[in-house]
Amino acid sequence: MEIALNRPAPDASGSEESSDYRSPPHNLEAEQSLLGAILVNNEAWDRVAGFLAPEHFFEAVHARIFEAAATLIRAGKLASPVTLKTYFERDQALNEIGGPVYLARLAASAAAIINSEEYGRLIYDLALRRRLIGLGTDVVNDAFDALPETGARDIIENAEQALYELAETGKYGQGFRPFGVALTQAIDMAAAAYQRDGGLSGLSCGLKDIDEKMGGLQPSDLIILAGRPAMGKSALASNIAYHVARNYRAEHQPDGSVRLLDGGVVALFSLEMSAEQLATRIIAEQSEIPSERIRRGKIGEEEFHRLVEVSQELQSLPLYIDATGGLTIAQLAARARRLKRQRGLGLVVVDYLQLLAGSMRRASEGRVQEVSEITVGLKALAKELNVPILALSQLSRQVENREDKRPQLADLRESGSIEQDADVVLFIYREEYYHQRHEPRPGTAEYLEWQELGEKITGIAEIIIGKQRHGPTGSVQLHFDAALTKFQNLDREDYLPERHV
Repeated sequence: MEIALNRPAPDASGSEESSDYRSPPHNLEAEQSLLGAILVNNEAWDRVAGFLAPEHFFEAVHARIFEAAATLIRAGKLASPVTLKTYFERDQALNEIGGPVYLARLAASAAAIINSEEYGRLIYDLALRRRLIGLGTDVVNDAFDALPETGARDIIENAEQALYELAETGKYGQGFRPFGVALTQAIDMAAAAYQRDGGLSGLSCGLKDIDEKMGGLQPSDLIILAGRPAMGKSALASNIAYHVARNYRAEHQPDGSVRLLDGGVVALFSLEMSAEQLATRIIAEQSEIPSERIRRGKIGEEEFHRLVEVSQELQSLPLYIDATGGLTIAQLAARARRLKRQRGLGLVVVDYLQLLAGSMRRASEGRVQEVSEITVGLKALAKELNVPILALSQLSRQVENREDKRPQLADLRESGSIEQDADVVLFIYREEYYHQRHEPRPGTAEYLEWQELGEKITGIAEIIIGKQRHGPTGSVQLHFDAALTKFQNLDREDYLPERHV
């Protein structure tokens, strides 16, 4: 039975302020029963401490009683009506409903300890519903009172982010898990790798030698792909995105969930190129018609028909491109969450990291702090969505000043935060690019040597694994077709010796 709180009605006229008045969802009887259970048997607190907090109580006095009881229990002391009495002797709000005697009445209405978690879940759920009402009210107020420089899209994105955070409340940070649960998940991952073609535990990137080194793109990993301009970062990223999307296969389970068999839905954030430019690149790769000829219209009838066929095949590809420039890390996270909620998500690609913006506060502290916020945010998003995030990054110019221009971790711009937060760091190096810039005078012995070396390295790209938390470092060679901006596995007879770093 509910203990009456003996407080005045909202409106003494009896109309409760208006005929439209609705009280926020709450259950005082559940709050009283749970608090009574805790005061009778402190073990009841252990059953709800992992998810319930004082702010989840509707009645402010109940929130303070719960907090005071928790303070005593954490200190190893007994929380009971007697021990709590001294905390509330001068509490005006408690005096309005009976004073310290109210604590004894709570204990008298205690729920059985076996029901305490169920009461706690009910209180928690009602608190989420109240927050949802508050969020809706905020959206209405923001739409009415928006500043002139605030667009409707900004309000929508802020509302989506707040709604997603509310939806995910309690899903993450659930405290300790038994080792047996983690062990089961590890075995499931190994079983999936055993059953999957190629023996990969993560997503295949479509390039065999990289897959063998990394075991595929692992869920929750932040993977940095770095290189100097014109090395082919965007081309490699689009190749990987296409391969993952093309291999997407899922199976609908009886319970309504979707079991991913291979590949995945891909979100590609292109802060540098337009969606049309990216689409042209992918069409060029798959039709094997150079993108330059496609853009200039220098194609024959047969090639045009081939373009049409390829475009029809790509029409249903689960690859989603967001080419918005100047995105903040918060906006990117909100859009990735939205896509996962609506379509599912297997991989996020960001091209490129230095074009993202952080919060205004971090930006005012300097670019290094802003990049640190961005990399921390990307890593947190990868863990939250449980997908790999492939983020492209520029390298500093100091690479050009060395004789050996192969990139190193120290070459990353703002390298401290990027190197620290990344799980994997990949570098692209094409010796052909630098070789072409140092052409000797034709007819000399040096020119013949230069020409001979050029023939050996033409079309060869080196992918250097500079860091990998759960695997070896080293490098592999790939074939790069500059006209098609396409990376492929290198034929074994042309394979150069592997370099270790």
